[in-house]
Amino acid sequence: MFKNQANGRKNLIGIKMREVRKSRGISQRQVADDLAELGLIVDKNAVQRMESGQRFITDIELITIAKYLEIPVNELIASLTK
Repeated sequence: MFKNQANGRKNLIGIKMREVRKSRGISQRQVADDLAELGLIVDKNAVQRMESGQRFITDIELITIAKYLEIPVNELIASLTK
């Protein structure tokens, strides 16, 4: 079991993911549906767990999420160090 967590979170990308989603007025269900169209099959509950930091985000998921949000991966990651 991987135990390296930051402040009890399993990811930090979800913070920016939620911020962008909310600013665009998109529901978690819509995110899940749109990600499925890009080939990433996750349900609404997985999106919720990603955003809340309760779920790890793989590199494949990170790339697809960045593509969906139209944010370069490095910008999505860089937002964590500010």
